[in-house]
Amino acid sequence: MKSLTRRTIYYLLVLVAATAGLTAAYSLGMSLWEGRPRPWYQALEVVVQTFTTTGYGEDAPWSSPQMNLLVIVIQLAGIGFILSAVDVFFVPWLREALRPTAPTTLTSRSGHVIVCGYTPRVEIFIQEMEERGQDYVLIEPDADRAASLYEQEYEVMEGDPTSTEVLERASVGAAEALVVDVADDENASIVLAAREACPERRIITLAEDASATRYHRAAGADVALSPRQLLGRSLAAQVPVAAAANVEEQATTGAEIDFAELIVTQHGPSHDHSLRDLQLTERFGVRVVGAWFDGRFEPAIEAEAPLGAGTRLFLAGTPEQLDVLRDEMAPYVRAFTPQSIILAGHGDSGHAAWQSLQKVHADVTVLDLEQGEGVDVVGDVRNPDALRACGIEEASTLIIAVDDDTVATFATLIARDLNPEVQILVRAHDDTAVQNLYRAGADFVQALPTVCGRMLAATVFEDESHFARDRQINVVRLPAAGLAGRALDEVDPDAQTNHTVLAVYRDGDFLTDPDADRFTFEANDEVIVAGTEDGIQQFRTRLGEGAEAS
Repeated sequence: MKSLTRRTIYYLLVLVAATAGLTAAYSLGMSLWEGRPRPWYQALEVVVQTFTTTGYGEDAPWSSPQMNLLVIVIQLAGIGFILSAVDVFFVPWLREALRPTAPTTLTSRSGHVIVCGYTPRVEIFIQEMEERGQDYVLIEPDADRAASLYEQEYEVMEGDPTSTEVLERASVGAAEALVVDVADDENASIVLAAREACPERRIITLAEDASATRYHRAAGADVALSPRQLLGRSLAAQVPVAAAANVEEQATTGAEIDFAELIVTQHGPSHDHSLRDLQLTERFGVRVVGAWFDGRFEPAIEAEAPLGAGTRLFLAGTPEQLDVLRDEMAPYVRAFTPQSIILAGHGDSGHAAWQSLQKVHADVTVLDLEQGEGVDVVGDVRNPDALRACGIEEASTLIIAVDDDTVATFATLIARDLNPEVQILVRAHDDTAVQNLYRAGADFVQALPTVCGRMLAATVFEDESHFARDRQINVVRLPAAGLAGRALDEVDPDAQTNHTVLAVYRDGDFLTDPDADRFTFEANDEVIVAGTEDGIQQFRTRLGEGAEAS
């Protein structure tokens, strides 16, 4: 609208200037070349007649070539102004007249999700809802933007979401949930209005500033999410297995058991192959404890499912077995050793990543522009000296969690040059920066809108599988008296369980590769088991049930 107003003003100014100039030229020309002087008002009349194509009156024809040329110029200018007027006035008017307007009320509905605010995060969230077949209503206060979204076939309603009347017109009382993603302070106002309109409705908000989440909850939000914190935790979940496993010290004491991670890359030998195709146990003797798929650990893996790029298999075996595997599949096998992790950026995303890594006792060096609690090195991530001060040459992982995508891209180039082997995980503010970051050398990129939109969908639909990102692998050593007389393949039947038996301790020896069909537990055996917290608890329950049965 502002652009249209400017164009109109410019058009009118040019029209007035051209009319005045041509009027003066016509009056002067009639005196000099035709010998028929005309006052300015008669000259103006002729110019206007020419512009409007209504005729020339008694002045035509003209005898001098100069005057005829001037009249031609006036004629061409008139045609130009007429054509320009169509573009400046008529076309915008016609477009506005024919443009559909978003409705201000909707027919009664139920089970839908009401969304207040349209952002890149909400766009991803709406895509998630459409994939699930979930009905939704988008409330947009700006009439032009609401009309544009309506024209793009979004289920949109024009109105002020801070008004209880508008929320009621959107059937908030029958909605599944209300999602709010506007300015932090306006979010609170919408929550208050929604609580008045329907006290029992589930409300979820997104806060740009992590500190604002407490005020959203105070206003009545059931869940207040911080997009940057979600992204930080998501990045931390991508750190290799050594930073996400909990091995009890006594579990492997005296045992010849080691752990490693097999990474599936697009051009690697494991890509698009299933576990049955790889035959890791049959060929190398190693056990597959589980795998990370897009940062989520799954202890149960389909034996026939092809493994996609980015999948990370958690393996256990003797050092000799893992060495043979490493010799054949290097550089895709990473040892289970303490890793040096550099975290660049200690804002909301970086702090959330730091907290997640602290929970798994990772060795993290924090780099930030400003000194603060938890910051180990002060400097710019684009400065090679700052990265060297953090130990980039020996680091196994670099997490870049800065707000500027351009800075992140340049930092990725520098880090890759300083350490070609380091794993680089990057936060992207916009989806458009993702490909550039990969081109710069990043191993994994998480875009803020994508992560937040998907997590928002998981929150609304209470999809528990999306909340499993923080699950750790536990490796414990337990007495196996409760399993006496039972066969190994009965206790650990296949890869579809959420725990794996790694070894059995018997008479001073660790049996790391017993015959599952023939091996039977004895009362004095001990067993080393790997799995999630739930899986270990289920195995403990099985031990108890076995004891009762005996």
